[in-house]
Amino acid sequence: MRKATLYQFSLPMEAGVILRYQRLKTRDGFLVHLQENRRNGWGEISPLPEFSRETLEQAKTATVEWLQQWCQNKVGLNNQLKDSKLPSVAFGLSCALAELQEELPEEANYRKASLCTGDPDDVILRLGNMAGQKIAKVKVGLYEAVRDGMIVNVMLEAVPDLRLRLDANRSWTRLKADGFAKYVNPDYRQRIAFVEEPCKTREESLAFARETGISIAWDESVREAGFTVEVQEGVSAIIIKPTLVGSIVRCRQLITEAHQLGLEAIISSSIESSFGLTQLARLAHWLTPGSLPGLDTLDLIQSQLIRRWPDSDIPCITLDQLVTVWSHECQ
Repeated sequence: MRKATLYQFSLPMEAGVILRYQRLKTRDGFLVHLQENRRNGWGEISPLPEFSRETLEQAKTATVEWLQQWCQNKVGLNNQLKDSKLPSVAFGLSCALAELQEELPEEANYRKASLCTGDPDDVILRLGNMAGQKIAKVKVGLYEAVRDGMIVNVMLEAVPDLRLRLDANRSWTRLKADGFAKYVNPDYRQRIAFVEEPCKTREESLAFARETGISIAWDESVREAGFTVEVQEGVSAIIIKPTLVGSIVRCRQLITEAHQLGLEAIISSSIESSFGLTQLARLAHWLTPGSLPGLDTLDLIQSQLIRRWPDSDIPCITLDQLVTVWSHECQ
């Protein structure tokens, strides 16, 4: 017997969460539940507005179509996910299959690179008191590049064992990127693990890395057609956001290629619910055990969903509070 159920959720966001061009008021998506011979598999499908190529409605349509075929035991469904043009659907369904087939390990990496927001003095105090490995992430490019450089320099000076991951989202011209670097002490630059896509083009980003000695990482580039993992001067890592990249098979392929070339691969969030984040933590423990994942987005959403993040006191929505949008059972 096979049964598939699709649930829809809409979780309120904390005030002030802004994507590229809009304020995100709710985090919307679906949970898929596969059942076969008393085994269960779950996955979250939540395209991220402005970043995902598919809409919520497109994701729903494609998911229902795939679930209908799964219930009928059609062959080749894994290949469909691998080659899917809808990454959030491919990732969520591949997670459900991996759980159903007991391929996704239960053990998880719940450590995370701290996302630094708010008053810089408060952030420095919190980082100084952090136990263990001190790795933090800072969004840059939202304000003047010179201001970003000064703040990063102060943080690195104040916390001598701190390593920073910076995310610029291609927001800088080459001139602004150089302005940022000018205000970071050359002695501290090696403690910048990388800047994710500092400039508007890959060529400018590579030149920035070569000329400043500040490493970069590919993020948006990983999701573009024709991207290949390769050794390039100044590139130290690739960022894997599975909701935006695709199936577990696709993510694993990229991670394997990066590791073979000596690059770090980091699994990162696309503002998934607590449900999706716990699966990303499991994936990180499985595929990138030597890297701290970028999963510090739990506090951006006002409610957890079904599966709780450890030690979080954010209220949790239960399954009976969700709307069932599709369900089918067959022998």
